[in-house]
Amino acid sequence: MNDHPLIVYIGCTASGKSSAALAEAEKLGGEIISCDSMQFYKDLPIGTAQPTMEERARIPHHLVGTLELDQRMTVTDYCALAKKAVADVRSRGKVPILCGGTGLYVKSFICGMDDLPADVDLRKTLDEKYDSVSGEAALFEEMRRLDPLALEKWQNCRRKLIRALEVRLISGRSILSFQSGQSKRCFPCCVKLIERESDCLKERIRRRAKLMLQSGWIEEAEAAIAKGLLSTPTAHQALGYKIIAEYLNGSFDRDTLLDKLSTATWQYARRQRTWFRHQAPFPDEII
Repeated sequence: MNDHPLIVYIGCTASGKSSAALAEAEKLGGEIISCDSMQFYKDLPIGTAQPTMEERARIPHHLVGTLELDQRMTVTDYCALAKKAVADVRSRGKVPILCGGTGLYVKSFICGMDDLPADVDLRKTLDEKYDSVSGEAALFEEMRRLDPLALEKWQNCRRKLIRALEVRLISGRSILSFQSGQSKRCFPCCVKLIERESDCLKERIRRRAKLMLQSGWIEEAEAAIAKGLLSTPTAHQALGYKIIAEYLNGSFDRDTLLDKLSTATWQYARRQRTWFRHQAPFPDEII
């Protein structure tokens, strides 16, 4: 069983990969290991589409709902946790099934990570200076001066920009110059990419957003924001919560909220689709 290939389901948000992975786990006697960077946070079950309690009762899920909002998660942390989870699942004679839409986590776990320079003390200083909403403008200005290409690539992800700045200050080189486009798998695996036509995916996204709102997403967001969600080091990136914050401030009505959430999710799904089509680690099957 330890030599059984790791099964990996990847795809855009709302594509149906979680349902496919669940069905595969039931058929093979497997357990699911999440590869979604936001499903770690236990205070965000609705907005991050975490598996339901009924689904978890059917099939064990790992790396879901384990962190507090103020806890940081990096790709290095994820790879260590996922490796431990795979070993745990296999030790009990079960088949590990990785499932999620965070492409960088999937690729780094399967193929290994680029050997980037790091300095713990410098990173702490940069985090304290830039890792907040109030520090973003200064971070953008520094990256515009030192590494404009990295800024263009990751302007929507503060954590990646801070890491890029760290690498630039240590090495004098852009983080992009270190990235090798890994080509070897560390884990024997079967990668299954779930794809949907654009119109179908848009409809699925809107239907899911509507259901999530009906299930209490607004109330969940209000409670998480009150606990400091929007100022957290990693969890603040969870999709949709900033839009709900605007709604709670009276910026627009509920119908407009649904429109904005659907549009933002579709835009995110398009970026995911582009990434998976061009950088996904060797899809063996496109479903």
